Amino acid sequence: MYKRLARTRLEHDCIGQMEVPADVYWGIHTQRAIANFPVSGITDGQHPELIRAYATVKRACAIANEELGLLDHTKAEAIRQACLEIEGGKLADQFPVDVMQGGAGTSSNMNMNEVIANRALEIAGHPRGDYAYIHPNDDVNESQSTNDTYPAACKLALIDAIGPLAEATKKLAKAFHDLADKHINDVTIGRTQLQDAVPMTYGQEFHAFATLLKSDLAAFDRVVPLLAQLNLGATAIGTGICADLRFRKSAIDHLARITGLPVTAAPDPVAAMTDMGAYVATSAAIKSLAVHLKKAADDLRLLNSGPRCGFNDLNVPARQAGSSIMPAKVNPVIPECVNQCCFMIFGMDVTVNWAVAEGQLQLNAFDPVMVHELLTGMSLLTNAMTVFRVNCVEGIEVNVERGRAFAQSSPSISAALNHYIGYEKAADIAAEAVATGRTVREVAGERTNLPAEQLDEILDPIRLARGLGQTCREHQA
Repeated sequence: MYKRLARTRLEHDCIGQMEVPADVYWGIHTQRAIANFPVSGITDGQHPELIRAYATVKRACAIANEELGLLDHTKAEAIRQACLEIEGGKLADQFPVDVMQGGAGTSSNMNMNEVIANRALEIAGHPRGDYAYIHPNDDVNESQSTNDTYPAACKLALIDAIGPLAEATKKLAKAFHDLADKHINDVTIGRTQLQDAVPMTYGQEFHAFATLLKSDLAAFDRVVPLLAQLNLGATAIGTGICADLRFRKSAIDHLARITGLPVTAAPDPVAAMTDMGAYVATSAAIKSLAVHLKKAADDLRLLNSGPRCGFNDLNVPARQAGSSIMPAKVNPVIPECVNQCCFMIFGMDVTVNWAVAEGQLQLNAFDPVMVHELLTGMSLLTNAMTVFRVNCVEGIEVNVERGRAFAQSSPSISAALNHYIGYEKAADIAAEAVATGRTVREVAGERTNLPAEQLDEILDPIRLARGLGQTCREHQA
């Protein structure tokens, strides 16, 4: 944050005059916003995707305005160069407006307009603040409004953030796939309602986690076209006031070319001004990913429990001492970290849905909190999945013999006998196995006329895990 310096320049707006530090690129609207919203301490500049996207939108608009004869070449070129610099990461410290701003993003839009205008002025050989030559509103914001450009920038920023999020998801899914392949023939016991069920392999268990993550990747693919439907040229409420009628198509075409994204114009500009469906869909996709990550983290914590008084199916990597007083205790800290990140995402989704639901009449004023929550959540999950993969999943060690012992001793495998001796007799065998501490195989050998080889085949845990427990009828005794 800039401190007020002795050297200032005097700017004015519809409210009055204000001194702005001479060495900054922002102007009076931004300066007022700094004073108005000292709330979260988090600024727009801390979302670099949003800053890059907004500069890209402004560049496409400048090209369209020049193409339509609304902006002369010299001004347009200076604005274009300023936008390219911002897109490249320069002037990143010039976006100090708090993310919890009021005004539906007007402060963010004017911050961008002012920074672009003042940098363009320098490029054109003029001093900052010489708005008679390049004006933040009349030139940089030509044919635009906050209400069409800010949502466009927000949506492009979200598409940008989907990239690393999807990549982290793919890598985590592969880590689970690799773990599954390694243990595809190692049997354990499946559990329903935390009770022993029927055999499965560790490979099947880990593969299921990967499959869930792949479904989330597909959801992100479906979200991108929704986010790429933009409303440039709709200006204040969707009617296109103050915009050239040709601007809508030109700006959209140039933005599609610049970004390489499937950018399209919203079919109904007035409806699009209040339609927050793309945010809802994005939030839902992120939440679904968090649900699946929490599922995996929870299961690994349970399977790691013990090691002597719990499941102890597997060991997650030991990352730090688990207690300040209990020697040798090691906690599953990485899954716990992931869990907490997922809790934050659930809160994100609630915030986004409330903000979406609060749009009245021709505008929803709460885009700022939506995009902040979504970008923050996406970054959080991207980092969480990397930590989960590198510090946990890739180092998991399965206790193969313990899993096999669980699978062989579970009375639930008596279900495989139902086809041969009926449910009631199978239940009796299971009950006796539990009461005597013996295996179902041992009791079944005494209480049925099935040949030993057939019983071995019927009750083989690997065959049961692969759905091969029922042998042909002609093999029955």
